[in-house]
Amino acid sequence: MPRFSGIHHLALTVRDLVASVAFYERVFGAPPAAQLEGQDLRRELFALPGGTNLGLTEHTPTTTGTFTPFQPGLDHLGFAVDSREELPLWAEHLTGLGIAHGGIVDVSYGSALSFRDPDEIALEFFTPRDDG
Repeated sequence: MPRFSGIHHLALTVRDLVASVAFYERVFGAPPAAQLEGQDLRRELFALPGGTNLGLTEHTPTTTGTFTPFQPGLDHLGFAVDSREELPLWAEHLTGLGIAHGGIVDVSYGSALSFRDPDEIALEFFTPRDDG
């Protein structure tokens, strides 16, 4: 069987590219690394740590619906952090930006800090449980 080495990129469809880019720029503290324009779409790409790219795509025509994890497709997107100790720093960062979040939640397999983007896409910062 052929092998693959990981996830290279993930592209999310957004209703308002300008608003979404501004949101992710504030969260990540960095602007998009690349742009793409096609016949029926505009895309901005963020280069994430670890080599994965996150694309935000606005299609033409745009949709008026909002994201829901109850439909087939993406449930949520988790961004890795190195340790549980980093989650309070992310909570403080999001709060400082005026971004509502669910607080840090500890479960048997790790800890997460959940929040939503302007299209209600569920996002989280996550670290696995440290069994050491």
